[in-house]
Amino acid sequence: MAVTGEPLVFLDKDGTLIEDLPYNVDPRRVRFAPGSRAGVRLLARNGWRVAIATNQSGVARGYFGMDDQRVLGEHLRAMLADEGVELAGYFVCPHHPEGRGEHAVECACRKPAHGLVERAAHELRADLAASWFVGDTWMDVQAGRAAGCRTALIGAEWRQASAFRPERRPDVALPDLLAAAERIGPRPMVA
Repeated sequence: MAVTGEPLVFLDKDGTLIEDLPYNVDPRRVRFAPGSRAGVRLLARNGWRVAIATNQSGVARGYFGMDDQRVLGEHLRAMLADEGVELAGYFVCPHHPEGRGEHAVECACRKPAHGLVERAAHELRADLAASWFVGDTWMDVQAGRAAGCRTALIGAEWRQASAFRPERRPDVALPDLLAAAERIGPRPMVA
């Protein structure tokens, strides 16, 4: 899907922007991941808009609902605003084929599929070819690559990235979001 518009940086949520606490939707337990506070501030100073694109299978598994995700999204928006960063959008895939209820489906939005990234790009009028996807798993990288973004792998697996299969290999692999923001650099000028 070719979308024209502004370049932006898509971030995975758990393990990328915030510490990975499995199935957490309690805002009181949310903390920035190492390097992410300074990383988002640098992205904003460099002119980038930031959006979150995250798998949240806890919805399909019945651990929490979409209302909980909306509350968490607003909390993340406020956390980022405190750092001088405006969150352009919060996009959630609530599906998982092994879940139950209406969200227990195969879908095109669950990473490593790229439907969530494309939907976000469409809603935000983002130029995917000029955008980045930053995440901490091969699934983030594959989704970003398939959508047409440049990709950065951060976190625990960054040193193994060169051994990944080609469709899972990031453009860059770095220890944290600050290092990724430094590598991404200034947002390109839009004609």
